[in-house]
Amino acid sequence: MIDAERPTAGHSAFGSGRWRLRTRLIAILLAFLGLACLAIGAVSYAATNASLTAQLRSQLTEASDRATSFRGPGPEARERSDAPNPLNAPGQAAGTLNARFADGELVVGGLLDTSGDTVDLTAGDESELAALEPGADPSEIDLSAGDYLVVADTDASGATVVTGLPLSGIHRTLTSLLLITAGVSGAALLLAGLLGSVAIRRTMKPLERVSAVATGVSRLDLGSGQLPAESRVAPEDARPGTEVGAVGHALNRMLGNVDAALTARQRSEDRVREFVADASHELRTPLAAIRGYSDLVRWTERLSDDGVVSLSRIDTQAQRMAALVEDLLLLARLDEDHRPAAEEVDLTELVVENVTDLQVAAPKHRWVLELPDEPVTVRGDPRQLQRVLLNLLSNARKHTDEGTLVTTALTLAPGEREAVLSVTDDGPGIDPGFLPEVFSRFARADRARSGEAGTTGLGLAIVKAIVENHGGRIEVASRPGRTAFSVRLPLLGAGGPGRAADAEGPGRAPGAEGPGRASGAGERGRATVADEAGAPGGTGRPTPGPTGERVNPAHGEER
Repeated sequence: MIDAERPTAGHSAFGSGRWRLRTRLIAILLAFLGLACLAIGAVSYAATNASLTAQLRSQLTEASDRATSFRGPGPEARERSDAPNPLNAPGQAAGTLNARFADGELVVGGLLDTSGDTVDLTAGDESELAALEPGADPSEIDLSAGDYLVVADTDASGATVVTGLPLSGIHRTLTSLLLITAGVSGAALLLAGLLGSVAIRRTMKPLERVSAVATGVSRLDLGSGQLPAESRVAPEDARPGTEVGAVGHALNRMLGNVDAALTARQRSEDRVREFVADASHELRTPLAAIRGYSDLVRWTERLSDDGVVSLSRIDTQAQRMAALVEDLLLLARLDEDHRPAAEEVDLTELVVENVTDLQVAAPKHRWVLELPDEPVTVRGDPRQLQRVLLNLLSNARKHTDEGTLVTTALTLAPGEREAVLSVTDDGPGIDPGFLPEVFSRFARADRARSGEAGTTGLGLAIVKAIVENHGGRIEVASRPGRTAFSVRLPLLGAGGPGRAADAEGPGRAPGAEGPGRASGAGERGRATVADEAGAPGGTGRPTPGPTGERVNPAHGEER
């Protein structure tokens, strides 16, 4: 079915997209047919009325001649009640009216009913008839017996003779004509609507199939690099000989061009991806050599103060380069749709551990945890999920000022089998112009938010790729004073004992549950992370991750 859009300003609903094309065509057909029926009816009515009126005028002239030539009483007969009546003359039709006036006074008059008897005129009728001027054209007047066409003339004696014929016959004929015309027109419109609907529906089928192809293509994920074979208009709907065929042919050509462009883009991306992976892999060895030789020089040679600083800068830049190489390799692997390791991961434990580590690395930020009472478990690669959390937390640390409140919340989406991990800060927010690019590769966040220089712009791109590889999605909402990243992951299950609220640092008190777990102090479900002494601050020591590797929170990724 061809969907219609709402009309824009300056377009009527009839001529715009408020109605479907099929409906508009049927409406146009019925509108023109209705106008044609109306015109035919009007012409028929006018022609019939003119013909009947002319015929009645002719009959009226004959009746008037008979009335004026009828031998009637002279002026001396005005007082005689038995004066001869012209209605008694032969040939007078039923309904004929006749009145004879002498000096403005009615001498004799009446009208002939259907039985042949004469019916007297009323006083109102007499006054209406007496006012007529002899020799004038016939006129229509309303009498007690109905509408009449009357004419006044003068006879040989000088008396005024008024003759009239009823208009009721014309009115009945015209009414019947209107009813017949309306009935025939209605039947014609109904039949035309039905037959037109069927014909237009059959005619529109090819266009609907073309529209279905276009709609299907608009819903495709064009990131695959190729259009499926079924996303083409069928050959019978793509013949240029018809309007619909021309549209289908043009759509097929456009889809062919799009397919070729997507294939070329995919090949280019594959070549770039292979180059990045190969180059990154080849760079790992010389970078390792640079770091190794810098360590060797540092421990075996006596250097000046400037030499120590220079060597330290070399080692720092080599570490940054090595981190960038590892990020590029990770993105290349994620782009190849490698499925993550299928392990059960307790997100609650992961959140507590990593927020605790970040509090040690950034003690001047305020770190808050909001955890559910039950464990939240998903299936995936724990190292990659830890990378997601570390990147988001480090992102909030690097791009906000000291004293910023960073809240990490883990919840269950109501009515859905999803875990929602959110990292929210009350920093300056992200520039709305940069927000659509925030997950792009090499997008530099320092254009949008204050923070440290030297970021690579790969952190959030890695987060997005990992989350999507785990079947989830990530969303961001930002305004001045609040930025929130929300990660939604398919939920494996929830249950078991509740979680305590407060997360402590590396030096947990005896009896604390598991690595990085809260010990129960503070408000349930919410905790401000503190160091081992219970006060803000920390040692900055690396802490064990969920899979046993040691993670340095200071090396998190950035926007």
